Amino acid sequence: MGFERKSPADVARSLGERSKSFSRAKQAQAESWRRETFTLEREPAREKAREFYARFPKAAYMTEVEAWRELADGRIEFTMRRLPTAD
Repeated sequence: MGFERKSPADVARSLGERSKSFSRAKQAQAESWRRETFTLEREPAREKAREFYARFPKAAYMTEVEAWRELADGRIEFTMRRLPTAD
């Protein structure tokens, strides 16, 4: 077995190609999630989240509240995240 000499340009090129393929894989993973954002009063927001979990069970769709915040007017803005399909 021989030792293959590579120039710095060859090494940089192969590392760049590896980085691009990793970036594409990470982007595809991020795009695979389905997100819906709602802005509702507190009680309707709770009902909507329960409805979302009933429709897309956590065990099958990995459903979760990705982010939420209380707005100045007392309403709740939240984002639900899920996988598009179950296995």
